[in-house]
Order: sequence, then C-alpha cells, then structure tokens
Amino acid sequence: MKEVSFSGKSALIADDDDVLRSTLGRLLRHLDIDVADAADGAEAVRAVAQRSFDLVISDLSMPQADGFAVLQSVRVRQPHAQVIILTGAGGVRDSVRAMREGAFDFLTKPFHPTALTDAVRAALTAGETGKPRLSAVTPSPTPTLAGNGAVLLGKSAVLQELLALVQQVGPTDATVLISGETGSGKEVIARLLHAVSPRAGQRLIAVNCAAIPESLIESELFGHVKGAFTNAHENRLGRLREADGGTVLLDEIGELPLAMQARLLRVLQDQSVTPVGSEKSYQISVRFLAATNRDLQAMVSGGLFRHDLFFRINVVPIQVPPLRDRLEDVPVLAEHFLQQSSRRLDRTLTLSEKAMATLQLYSWPGNVRELENLVERMAILDRDGVIDSDDIPPALGGEAGEAVSRTLWDITENGVDLPTAVARFERALIGTAMRRSNSNKSKAAMLLGIGRTTLIDKLRKLGM
Repeated sequence: MKEVSFSGKSALIADDDDVLRSTLGRLLRHLDIDVADAADGAEAVRAVAQRSFDLVISDLSMPQADGFAVLQSVRVRQPHAQVIILTGAGGVRDSVRAMREGAFDFLTKPFHPTALTDAVRAALTAGETGKPRLSAVTPSPTPTLAGNGAVLLGKSAVLQELLALVQQVGPTDATVLISGETGSGKEVIARLLHAVSPRAGQRLIAVNCAAIPESLIESELFGHVKGAFTNAHENRLGRLREADGGTVLLDEIGELPLAMQARLLRVLQDQSVTPVGSEKSYQISVRFLAATNRDLQAMVSGGLFRHDLFFRINVVPIQVPPLRDRLEDVPVLAEHFLQQSSRRLDRTLTLSEKAMATLQLYSWPGNVRELENLVERMAILDRDGVIDSDDIPPALGGEAGEAVSRTLWDITENGVDLPTAVARFERALIGTAMRRSNSNKSKAAMLLGIGRTTLIDKLRKLGM
C-alpha cells in the first residue's frame, strides 16, 4: 500500500549507473511520480532544457557533465524545482557546496531506500511553497535581449556573495541601484530580485531610458490622455501604471534628462502618476529598480544627475562584477553557452581543454555578453564538433593564451615538466606585456605586477 501519493509530480533521475537509475525509478513511481531518466550529465542538462520537473535527483560524478553542472542548469531554467545530489565519494566539502549552490539535500551512497523516499517527500513538500532556491538566473526573456542576454552563472566567491545579497534584498520592497559594466548582467540581477520578491507573480517591466527619444519618454513612463499632443489619438496608461502591483526596472537611468529626473523623483516619493495632458493622478504600487553603467556620483558632482534622485534610488546599491573579476566562472559560462548553441544547431559540440584555458586568459571587456557571442560564433563556424584553441580569434587569445593552452596539452600528453611549463608561460606573458606597452619597460612591468628591475633581469635571462 502506498503511504503517500505525489500524483502529478515529475522527476528526473540522472546517474550513469543503469541499475541504480532503474531502482530509483521504481521507488519514485511507487509514490506516483512521473519519472524520466538520463544516463549522463549532458543528457540531464538537455532534459532540463526541454521539459519541466518538480524534482531532479542527480549523481555527482558522471560523464560529460557532473552533478554540479546539472544543479546549475536546474537553478537557471527551473528555479522552483528541487534538487537532491547523490555521491559515492561523500565529503563535507561537496555537501556544503551542493547546499550553498541550491541543492535541497545531499545523500551519500550507499543509502537506505527510506532515506531517499524521506528526502523526496521533504523536497516535493518544500516545493509546494513555490519559493525559488536560486544560485543562478536565466537570461532576460525580453525580445530586446534575445540571443545576447547576459547569464549570471558560476561558482566564484564574488558571485556567491552577490547572489546572497540578492536573496536578502529581493523579498523587500527596497529600491535598488544596480551598477556594472555593459554586458555584465545588470538586468539579470533585476529579474532575480523580482523573482524572489512577493511581487514575483506580477509583471516586471524594463524601460531602457537610453533607447527612448527625449520627446517621448514622459509619455512612455507616465502615459497620456487622448489629444495631449500631436498623434495622441487615444489614452495610454504608460509603463509605470502598466506595472502596477509589480516591478519596474529603469535601465540606463543615467541617461534620463534632468527634467524627467525631477518628475520621476515625485513618483518615487508618493507612488502617484499623472499622465501627460491630464490633471488627474493615479496611485500605483510599484517596486523600483534602477540600473546603470555610469558613475552616478560623478554625474551628481558634475550637475548631470539630481543628488536627491540619486539618494532616493541608491537605498541598496548592488555592484555587478565584470567577468574579468570572476574568470573562474568562464568555464561554466562557456559550457552553458555551448550547450545552448548545440541545441539551436542540433549538433554535439565540445570545447577542448586548450580552448578553455585560452578563454580564461582573456580580460573580456564586453563581459558575459562578449563570451556568449564568441561561443555562438565559434559553434556556427566549427566543422568537426570540437572547438580548439586555433578556432579562437588570435586577437582574443594572443601569444600568452596560446602558450598556456599548448603547455597544458604538453603536460597532459607529452609529459612536460613544471619548470619548462612555467618558463614557457612566463616568456609568453612578458612578450605580450612588452608588445602591449610598445616596449616600454616601466609600463610592461606595471602590467605584469612586478618591478622594472625585475623585468629587466628576466628579459636578460630569457634572452629577450
């Protein structure tokens, strides 16, 4: 007799052990759960992309992609799904990491069937609350960012701190100013703040202040009444009233004209909107988020941005780090984008170790968006299914990147010793720094983070 029924619930079991996968499937079907399975990590990631699940049970160590990759894929695509991680190796470090990255539970093999069913019951019951457990977020679904929206995904400490702050601030109604370079993921942060807030069931409306002509921005935000100006043939609510009950993201807020800044300040203060051409005001309930890639404090000092509006939107500041400050996240992001391209192109694509090493050496001035575009381009142009270092544009990898990828290959395949590898890499880095500084030794030393005398000594020893 079945103790509990979870009819209508679905689960994915990802494990490369056929016997265990079959056994787990029977246990879950005993609870009336609809079960799908995957024989490796890549297959699991594809399943998560194609179908919705309430629960994912994933082995930690699998071919193609590990359990952490599966976990991140679930957090990206299905934030309300719960994840249970299984491992035959165990260990406190893996357990802590799994829970930190959003897993519901962590079980060490061999485990008693009761332990699994108890974990499944708890996970599915917790899932009823509908509160997402997020460690990464999806790209923006808006048409303006389709195909090149930034994805906040990775394992770096700086990213985890950022996500912890978002999780803390999201459930409040505080106004948040999100700052960061173009392509770093500011709108993604805004969507995550909305997703974990009480307003998650309502609309999130993003307004790109830089993309709207100055003559139209007042009507775009506040709406207008019929006849208010030429071509105002009917009433229009405006973006702020359309978002009533939800969240508004004022993207590139630094581009707002000063006159509009004054009107916006009043709306932020009293949550009241007056359409253009009307004397009637309408109360709204909106959570405001703002984003910018500019230094608003410097703009305030220069008289280009109102100081009172700056203090009103800067209640909680969030700085999104550039990709160069979290290069350890590049492999995760690159694999994620490659999987997306593989699905779009209906091909199986992989990145070689040499190519991945080269990607991690680049400073990524265009941030995550630049990485996404590069991976997509390489996937389209690839002919053999394996993207290698020679498929990466020379301007990106450079001599240093090629040296590292070549050295990694030699270490694994040809048994090159560590001193030789270090010397080769050092020579490549110094050569790159000298070229970038036009052979100015002081500038090159600064780029390398060493003293000028030390650089001169190394140049002499290396015969450079």
